[in-house]
Amino acid sequence: MIDIQNLSVDFGDKILFENVNLRINRNDKIALVGLNGTGKSTFLKIIKGEEQPTTGKILLPKNFTFGYLPQEFVKLNGLSLFDEVKSSFKEFVRLEEQETGINSLLEKTDISEAEKTKLLEQLGKIIHRKEETGFYELESRIEKVLTGLGFNKDDFNKNVKEFSGGWQMRIELAKILLNDNDILLLDEPTNHLDIDSLWWLTNFLQNYKGAILLISHDKFFINNVTDKTLEIANKRITFYNGNYEKYIKAKKIAEEQAVAAFKNQQKKIKETERFIERFRYKASKASQVQSRIKQLEKLEKIEIPENEKSITINFPDPPRSSVIPVKLENVTAGYGEKIVFRNLNLQIERGEKIALVGRNGAGKSTLLKTVSGILAPLQGKVLYGQNTEISYYAQEVAETFDLEDDILSTLSKIPSDLTEGQLRNVLGAFLFHGDDVKKKIKILSGGEKSRVALASILLQKANVVVLDEPTNHLDYKSKEILQKALKNYKGALLIASHDIDFLKDIVDKVIEFQNGKVKYYYGGIEYYLAKKHSGETGEFEEKPVNKAKANNRKEQKRIEAELRQKKFRATKDIIKNIKKCELEISNLEDKIKILEKELTDGKIYSNPLLSKEKTKEYKTAKMKLDKILEEWAELNEKLEEIEKQFS
Repeated sequence: MIDIQNLSVDFGDKILFENVNLRINRNDKIALVGLNGTGKSTFLKIIKGEEQPTTGKILLPKNFTFGYLPQEFVKLNGLSLFDEVKSSFKEFVRLEEQETGINSLLEKTDISEAEKTKLLEQLGKIIHRKEETGFYELESRIEKVLTGLGFNKDDFNKNVKEFSGGWQMRIELAKILLNDNDILLLDEPTNHLDIDSLWWLTNFLQNYKGAILLISHDKFFINNVTDKTLEIANKRITFYNGNYEKYIKAKKIAEEQAVAAFKNQQKKIKETERFIERFRYKASKASQVQSRIKQLEKLEKIEIPENEKSITINFPDPPRSSVIPVKLENVTAGYGEKIVFRNLNLQIERGEKIALVGRNGAGKSTLLKTVSGILAPLQGKVLYGQNTEISYYAQEVAETFDLEDDILSTLSKIPSDLTEGQLRNVLGAFLFHGDDVKKKIKILSGGEKSRVALASILLQKANVVVLDEPTNHLDYKSKEILQKALKNYKGALLIASHDIDFLKDIVDKVIEFQNGKVKYYYGGIEYYLAKKHSGETGEFEEKPVNKAKANNRKEQKRIEAELRQKKFRATKDIIKNIKKCELEISNLEDKIKILEKELTDGKIYSNPLLSKEKTKEYKTAKMKLDKILEEWAELNEKLEEIEKQFS
């Protein structure tokens, strides 16, 4: 479908990648991975045609269509939300305009019968085209996608300029998803999504019939959406068959093989060099020496990737807090006259690790600021236990730094026992290497400032850590380092994040925040998703209860959570494979219908060669369908057996 031939890109002395040759097929679902700065976004822009390669070319089919979501801000037309999305359907807009124009002409009194007949014929063609292209289902499709991405029906008539940048990116994403493009090029599409919208988008893309090439640092998302991986590293783009998880395994095997081949080649090089050195001046061996010298000159040396230094960072041991370090009693919070939530009761226990989830705009950030003491409640009380020390992170926290300080100096001001080398290691974990640490705060981008703020959190001796979307500007390696640190952290943690894979190994309780109330899920993020997926809900907020009763309830909930998690883990792959089979069955049934129609066409059955070819294609499709139907039936039987075990 897309042929990329001898593609190279460089910016002056910096080569991003060279001599790339690959093909993207229809229905391919590909993750584009690599360290920050390796050229992932540039690669998408080149495919889209927004940037030109240094050398090489990209061959596309005729009338090929792209859906491209960039990372940076998009420009919208300034219409209402619903009309903005609808305006992206160029043909539908044109058909509507033509129909309106013809109806206006038909209303004229001085029109002749011949003109009227001609206009009615044109109108009939327009209506037929609208039926053919699904025009009359468009509004329900738009509503479905907008709702899936987190918009309420009350939002549909709002001007798009009233929405924040994150919501405007969702609007652009909605336009892209609805237009049935041949390929979707998505650059960090999950950055502005909450967990509900992320879950919806994952399911939507799993069933998308075109090709997808996406960049994302969300492992849960790409593992569930993609089945192929392209890695940009060492100026090359390497293809791996499988999702991100399989790519990591395949890469490890490839690296082990490369190291073995490298060692073997180095051994042969040394043996050859020893031979040359030994017999360089011996006339009888002159020709053999020259032959080996030429061999070395022509030898294509094997390069092995440099092993990244393994960095482990832990929080300093926090002072011991009381059993309940933070408690909210009937708290109402907001900004001036704008109330975000009312009469909220919430308590955080010592050592708990809690994920705070909910739709964007529900008030999660306001709640985190209230818990942290950044925002004073309008009514009610925020009570702090003895020795409570809170460390709070959000992107705007970086604005409190001294702009004239450099990065290293900023961290040095935080009391800690770390040497400069250890501070550099901390900064290295957050993508600041070498001379980067001497950059002044005032010249950093928003994302870089956020990473400095996150690094500073790791140095503070707090027994309650509050984090608001900490992974937005981190690559896989940095997220892994932070994840391990939070997993080993001995204090209480309250974290708002939509990154499921990141939360998976950290949290043991989930609080869902919606409509100014909280619901408790006494289990990890997978347990929460399993409950949500099954249509069940957590418990609504409660005021503090008898401790023994609370402990019994917690133990019961813990057992239930373990059972739910086991069921979720036991069935998730089977459910995914059932969906995959159902998609293949649908595609094959469509193909068989087309072939059956073709085999009744006189032009085909009167041509023996063509008829034979179509008959063979038909039989192959039928055999494939039978095989997949059998697989689908077996998977459903397995699913029923597992569900019986848990019922």
